[in-house]
Amino acid sequence: MISSFRNFAKTKFAGLLVFIMIIPFVFWGMGSMFSSGNTNNLAKINKTNISTGDFYLYLDEINIAGQTIKNNLENNIIEELLSTLISTKLLELEIEDFDILITEKTLLKMVKKNKNFLDDKGEFQRTKYEKFLLENNITAPLFEQRLKQREIQKNLFNYIGAGTRSPKFLVESLFENENKKLNLEFVNLEKFYKKKDDITNQTVQTFVNENKEQLKVEYIDFDYVLLNPKNLVGVDEFNQTFFDKIDQIEIDISNETDFQTIISDLKITPTKISNFKFSSNSNEVEKKIFELRNNKLDIFENENDYVLYNINKIEEKTPNLNDNQTLEEIKGLVVKKERFEYNRDLLTKINNKEFNINDFKNMGSDKIENIQINSIKDNKKFDINSIELLYSMTKNSLTLINDEKDNIYLARIIDFKNDKTVKDDDNFKSYINKENTNNRNSILKSYDLFLNNKYNIVLNQKTIERVKNSF
Repeated sequence: MISSFRNFAKTKFAGLLVFIMIIPFVFWGMGSMFSSGNTNNLAKINKTNISTGDFYLYLDEINIAGQTIKNNLENNIIEELLSTLISTKLLELEIEDFDILITEKTLLKMVKKNKNFLDDKGEFQRTKYEKFLLENNITAPLFEQRLKQREIQKNLFNYIGAGTRSPKFLVESLFENENKKLNLEFVNLEKFYKKKDDITNQTVQTFVNENKEQLKVEYIDFDYVLLNPKNLVGVDEFNQTFFDKIDQIEIDISNETDFQTIISDLKITPTKISNFKFSSNSNEVEKKIFELRNNKLDIFENENDYVLYNINKIEEKTPNLNDNQTLEEIKGLVVKKERFEYNRDLLTKINNKEFNINDFKNMGSDKIENIQINSIKDNKKFDINSIELLYSMTKNSLTLINDEKDNIYLARIIDFKNDKTVKDDDNFKSYINKENTNNRNSILKSYDLFLNNKYNIVLNQKTIERVKNSF
């Protein structure tokens, strides 16, 4: 995959793969600039230019709102969109180079065989096709053009990866490797971590001093009133008069009428809250007001009431360690920090071969447990990613793994045992496709290297910045 814009020209085919999977990559940096030429060009692929006109046309085709782009400029949305457009152009150049075509007759067959347009007897229904176009707000020529492009792209990759039929011994090897038994020793590291009760007040204070800015807590002062038919219009049921009054309050808010003026007309005494800090134990209404604190004055619906509130003050303060709830929360953070450091240090020792099997046995002592894992898919005890990691390692390897509840374990692989009888199982057939896919991916990676010398991509930073400024 392409991880940066700076390295884009070194990994062209990865961009193609990204486009095919509809996952645009992000430009974290910028490549070389145009030294001369048309300043309306955003990029150049060999002799093919991508202009600002091409880019804006692409935005129209994918129907992305200008406001959405404007709101995400800082999230590199322009770079992501440009990357996908470049990937599209690269695909077009490759398709043109290989002279891959789809005839109108073939395209017609593809439309008529689409299961979305078939009746119960499997026959093509024009009315279903036209209904699909209407529901998706797309014309027949545009839909068929997109269908054609997808099929051509598919044919390109089929052409590149053709002939990837794997020999039987490779399929058997993959099958046996992923279905062998794994005998494992493990120790739950929970038994070695510090607990909250082990954390001293001095440790907490040191932690707060070292992380003062990150630990600042928002406190707010606010007033609010609960509005319902009883206190607003003197009846027990919702009626039009009640909703008219709610509408008027919303109009007053939009006209920037202040909170005190609004409630003076309502003749309802507000609830005043000072130094409110969010807590899961807090009143639900007050928690909601805290969540909406960036809107100074507003109204929202809460079960059978409407809540009109006004934020008087927002202040960030360092944690108050005299508050038991805050103290417990900070202790929890210290525990997590020390667990992380314990795991990191242990893993570093393992990787540096400073922690061996004897250390494992001495550390585990009577806490060591044993388990047999039946295949690479056996995640009854540990997380599937941990299982895959274990199956990639060798006998006597040590590592850290986790379960679905994020408990961390120190594990040692005792041995692997092949069970050759399982290869007659029905799912053996799926490994033929899996090994073919592995070989196919290997070919695509090799093709990526080949394309390194085939395409030269140059970017125009000034034009990219100008496009950003247009939103």
